[in-house]
Amino acid sequence: MIVTNLDVMLARRKMSLQELSERIDISVVNLSKLKTGKVRAIRFSTLDAICRALDCQTGDILEFRPDQPEPADEKC
Repeated sequence: MIVTNLDVMLARRKMSLQELSERIDISVVNLSKLKTGKVRAIRFSTLDAICRALDCQTGDILEFRPDQPEPADEKC
């Protein structure tokens, strides 16, 4: 399963979702869904914008955890 570490990176940068939203022109609602893992896909352009705003690598935001099963209530 791929998980997001957006909350960790925001905390490290001492940045709020609101501030990130304003910097990359993506709604707080969509960023919140990404942060909580409630999205099934992300555009590369969005990931690139987040990484640029947080001055980090893609691997800092996304993490593969092979031992964790997908949540049962979500479908592909």
